[in-house]
Amino acid sequence: MRCFVFTEMPYPFVDEEAYESVRVSLPSAVFDPAVGHQLYKRYFDVYEAADRLGLDIMLNEHHSTATCVEPAVPITMAVLARTTHRARLLALGNPVANRKDPVRVAEEMAMIDVISGGRAEVGFVRGVPQEISPTNTNPTLMKERLWEAVDLILKAWTTTTGPFSWEGEFFHQRQVNVWPRVLQQPHPPVWVPTQTASTAAETAERGYHLATILNGVEGCSRIFDAYRTQYQRSHGTDAPREKLAYLGLVFVGRTHEEAMKGAAELQWYIQHNKVAPQFTNVPGYFDVPTRTKMIGAQAKLGYLPSPIEHLAYAPVEELTKDGYFFAGTPDEVVEQMLSFHDRVGGFANWLAMVQGGDMTTELVVPSMELIANEVMPALRKALA
Repeated sequence: MRCFVFTEMPYPFVDEEAYESVRVSLPSAVFDPAVGHQLYKRYFDVYEAADRLGLDIMLNEHHSTATCVEPAVPITMAVLARTTHRARLLALGNPVANRKDPVRVAEEMAMIDVISGGRAEVGFVRGVPQEISPTNTNPTLMKERLWEAVDLILKAWTTTTGPFSWEGEFFHQRQVNVWPRVLQQPHPPVWVPTQTASTAAETAERGYHLATILNGVEGCSRIFDAYRTQYQRSHGTDAPREKLAYLGLVFVGRTHEEAMKGAAELQWYIQHNKVAPQFTNVPGYFDVPTRTKMIGAQAKLGYLPSPIEHLAYAPVEELTKDGYFFAGTPDEVVEQMLSFHDRVGGFANWLAMVQGGDMTTELVVPSMELIANEVMPALRKALA
């Protein structure tokens, strides 16, 4: 079992009631660069503490939003490639369906792999619907763009005998010849995060790592099962646990009361993601059954509910029962993790969101210390 710690690097000082949406249309005048400077110091301090503790690091990017002021995951990874020493650096990930030039992504990740001494793990994402408008992307073809971009990037990483040309449906590249080439051979581990069984099956067919986020036991099991079924069909063997990952919110305290207090602050992540419906329910992005369900919910409620709305104000103790949250003393979190692990059929990568809202380094790092020094050794012993 490996543990990757994660913060989405929020800018938490926004009066959401004053705006229709905190994504896409929120004026950037709300952002105070001096405050942002201090926040970036906090987030890098958390990641560098993870490295010292022997934990791995996960990063992501989003655009035109206060929920994640990390719009360029390659920049964050490049900083950490130089300032950390042993942590694996996982990008989860590069939104290549929205990027115009996949070869540039191949170059960026190759450079980071070399700087870090071969510690890069590279995730590719389709991109969330809120970012279709700012990138002017065709939502009906994003999945196809994703897979073609990934195919091009892997060919760019593994072709070292000279330039090649690429003539695909979406990308047309001449003289592809990536310098520097990746340190890890044949290429860094490739990841794809998803919330759908169909993408899980496509990821399994290609043999990539799969991650899923805040799905609870039922949702995670459905996605993992789709991956395992297709992996067996495509590769003739069971899917290794090392190929599977799950992300939940995590806070560990010396006492149960301390843990619940910290977890309540972390729950900010699922309470402050206000999105206007026109940026979420994008025609062509979702399949017909999903969009029909969304339209029905919007008509009934008068607004478009978030898929994790039911988690926003539920008691933390309730959320630990199905693996949305892992919170408590070290012993309690070990018990929660082992139960969740068994109920979803096993996995070997725990993606732990440890910071959200205005949580300080002084609050977050002691929780990470308990994860590294008590929770992870107990999990590894139990799962050996």
